[in-house]
Amino acid sequence: MTIVDYAIVGAGWAGLSAASLLSAAGRDVLVLEKARGPGGRSATRRQAGFSLDHGAQYFTTRSDAFVQQVQAWRDLGLVQAWEPGIEVVGARPGDAGQRPAERLVGVPGMNSVPGYLARSLACRYGWRLERMQYQDHWHLESSDGECIEARSLVLTAPAPQALELLGENHPLAARVGKVRMAPCWTLMLGFDRRLGEVPDAAFVNAGPASWLARNGAKPGRHEESWVLQASGKWSAEHLEASTDAVVEALWEVFLELVPAARGRRPALKIAHRWRYAHADNPLDCEFLACPEQRLAVAGDWCAGNRVEGAWRSGRAAAAWLSQSAS
Repeated sequence: MTIVDYAIVGAGWAGLSAASLLSAAGRDVLVLEKARGPGGRSATRRQAGFSLDHGAQYFTTRSDAFVQQVQAWRDLGLVQAWEPGIEVVGARPGDAGQRPAERLVGVPGMNSVPGYLARSLACRYGWRLERMQYQDHWHLESSDGECIEARSLVLTAPAPQALELLGENHPLAARVGKVRMAPCWTLMLGFDRRLGEVPDAAFVNAGPASWLARNGAKPGRHEESWVLQASGKWSAEHLEASTDAVVEALWEVFLELVPAARGRRPALKIAHRWRYAHADNPLDCEFLACPEQRLAVAGDWCAGNRVEGAWRSGRAAAAWLSQSAS
């Protein structure tokens, strides 16, 4: 059995920012991640010679603290500005925010920064948390029966999964249970030749799609690869559809949006389902705390969605746990 001071469940932005802060303070930290690698929804798929960001498409900066941190990553060549030509298809929604001063992407993929952070941390991948119980310390058990004990815990799972792990009688369950998370089906396409002079990206406010981007137009990418993300409504309606059916349905949507692709046969045509892509009603707090159990629950759904929200949430959770231990 492994015993650690701090266990971090999840190797996305929230989990890795929490683990990085604790590790920098000299704490004994272990990151547990069910996927094969770090990044969470800042994901990059590499297949058949193509590279595609199939989760978060870009991120922005708002707070001075995040601007400063991002500059350090820019200095390392991990982040660059992306200045795409963006079209808007359909009526612009009334709640659309102002155009960001800068759109930023990881280089060469959106998982570059998470990968960089994870390299300096103790991480276990393919470790799926099955159950957790607190009795003077945290007892964590994986789906494979492996047990880990931790004095403190940061849980960064999507809200529905966090609620399932906490249980309905947990002190934090009521607040976690209020969060509704929407799914997203993502279509990934790769072509052997450029499709022509078409916009690099589009916000789509009509029909099944919500976003379209030429992934190869981002800094550090060179292939003719494209990503189409379906709307939350369409994704929910087709949540349990077969991947093949979704691929064909979204391919037809892509052809409507990019007529230059008609008659072309993609070298790569696949889809990925994000069951919990973003929160429809994120909480207005940085994280949730349960002091008597030395537990912090964090994630972008706590802090208004966005990459920066996840980063801020994880750091705030880690700072609280670290201070309460001193």
